Amino acid sequence: MRIVLKILISLLLGIMISTVSAQPTTSPRIANYKMDVSLDVESKKLTGKTFLSWKNTGSTEVDHLLFHMYYNAFRNTESTFFEEGGVPEFLTQNIDENCGWGWTHIQSMQDVYGNDLTASMRYINTDDTNTSDKTVLRVELPNPVPAGGNLTLSFDWIAKIPQTMPRTGYNKEFYFFAQWFPKLGVYETAGMRYATEDGWNCHQYHSSGEYYADFGNYEVSMTAPEDYIIASSGQQVGLEKIGKKKTWHFKVDDVIDFTWSASPHFVKKEDKYKDTDIFIYTYADKQGSNERFLATLKYCMQYLDEVVGPYPYPTITVVDPPIHGMYTGGMEYPTIITTLNFECLPEGIKTPETLIVHEYIHQYFMQMIATHEVEEPWMDEGLTTYFEGRILNSYLGEKSSTINWLGLTVGNREWNRTEFFNEQNPMIASNARKSWQYKHGGYGPISYNKTALWLETMEGMVGVETMDEIFKTYFRQWKFKHPARKDFINIVNEVVARNHPNNFPEGMDWYFEQVLFGTGMCDYAIGSIDNKRPQARRGFFDDLDNCVSEKENNDQYISTVILHRLGEIQLPVVIKVTTSDGSAELYNWDGLERSAEIVLEGSSPIVSAEIDPEYRITLDHNYLNNSLTVEEKLAPARSLSARIITALQHSFELITMLI
Repeated sequence: MRIVLKILISLLLGIMISTVSAQPTTSPRIANYKMDVSLDVESKKLTGKTFLSWKNTGSTEVDHLLFHMYYNAFRNTESTFFEEGGVPEFLTQNIDENCGWGWTHIQSMQDVYGNDLTASMRYINTDDTNTSDKTVLRVELPNPVPAGGNLTLSFDWIAKIPQTMPRTGYNKEFYFFAQWFPKLGVYETAGMRYATEDGWNCHQYHSSGEYYADFGNYEVSMTAPEDYIIASSGQQVGLEKIGKKKTWHFKVDDVIDFTWSASPHFVKKEDKYKDTDIFIYTYADKQGSNERFLATLKYCMQYLDEVVGPYPYPTITVVDPPIHGMYTGGMEYPTIITTLNFECLPEGIKTPETLIVHEYIHQYFMQMIATHEVEEPWMDEGLTTYFEGRILNSYLGEKSSTINWLGLTVGNREWNRTEFFNEQNPMIASNARKSWQYKHGGYGPISYNKTALWLETMEGMVGVETMDEIFKTYFRQWKFKHPARKDFINIVNEVVARNHPNNFPEGMDWYFEQVLFGTGMCDYAIGSIDNKRPQARRGFFDDLDNCVSEKENNDQYISTVILHRLGEIQLPVVIKVTTSDGSAELYNWDGLERSAEIVLEGSSPIVSAEIDPEYRITLDHNYLNNSLTVEEKLAPARSLSARIITALQHSFELITMLI
């Protein structure tokens, strides 16, 4: 039996490996999966058989493996995922009625030598001491994999599908499978990212952050009831009907994960952008948004093709889940994304466009450029949010890219600023934290919004052309690899120093120290404007016998603008100064000191001053104090707002007295 098993595994993996090697290679293809999976909608279970081919790219032999067992995060309330508050209460209100908890269990595992590895399996903790967490599985190898060698093995597994959990599970007849199968961690070699020696990087499943994996090829066959339709990563390469079931065959190369969805109610729409097939799966009552999805997606694909680099895959699939499947909406996986759409929303609410753009951008940042979202969430969510703003503003208008309804217009940049600065404590942590280390809040506003704001601010300093060169270089050098923040920073420094040798000869390390590793806020303000007549000369000067008393020169002014740096972040700023004759001049301030002044002498007094007149510093916390006007007829907004605030304060004081 052992010999037969060895021959069978070798044959199947030989076919898989030969298929892999016969096609053009664009990624390292370190971990390759061939899976046969069956969906039982009655018992809410998956049964699977996986054939895995893995290459040891390190310099030392590997004597054990680490697997992610994602569905065990939903095994009970004592998993690390649950303890971190990763499951909203409304998702579990009815979970006990039908025992909607989930789990994954490997029933047996064999290597190509016929060794039964099942008995060596044990759960471990890689991040905390929670022994109830069973999301990382260790497997010992009796035949270690030598440096540069290959491992082939097979395992049978079964999973209980959770009900309505974040990103995955089922509700009614809608199923979505994300982070759903036993999946190998990443064996990082010395010098890769932060690794000082070869070793496994395999975190427990945390509520923030998602996944990190090696590139590989996937061949997956999914068997489901005959009336179910499958939406999946990759290309459909076959479909078989056996009795009352159908088996769907999908294949995708050079990706870091595989995701699929199933429902008997899917309606499929097909389209195309260049050589890429576009598929949209939604329910019949939600087809009204399909054209919005398609138009937005095509614009986004074209934009990134030109600004970052080409999308290399033959397909992109959009799943628009039903209302009862909203727990899976707004997610991104290789060649498949989900949106979150409500048909009742007016067209002026741009949620469908926003989600399509955001999730598709992830095909670049975290899929092709496979950063570690769990350890450095800003590198995918922040970069994606930055490009989300650029694309939506270009597509829908800078002032109306988020809302354009009943005369109310809100741009993506304004929305982004609001989400960050309205956070209870936007200085709670830096961008440099791992996803699960935002224990007291701040993960979303800092990883998404703050990153986008400081990238936009950097764009204001170095220009769009330089930013485009940065990202084209980043994509060219790091696609199908695993960069860390130092790799992105190195490219920024190289490009900026080359393009702006006078302003930033050493690059942008000084900037990253503040915005990436720091927690300070940015706030520049006009402190005051003062226009004075030159003081007439009076008194004794050169001649002690002659007391001078000159007349004042009423045609001249000495005008002074006082500038304040109220925040901790130090940036070069531009100040626009306008005088009474209508002329305006721009002045530069390095922004380092807590205060500075601009002094002008002439016949026209200063009537207004404005810091950052083109709003390039989106990190600036308070735009209201950026400008000041002293001419009455210009009615400064600050004066009006001050009167309103004062009136409100008096009102609150009166209410307090009456309580």
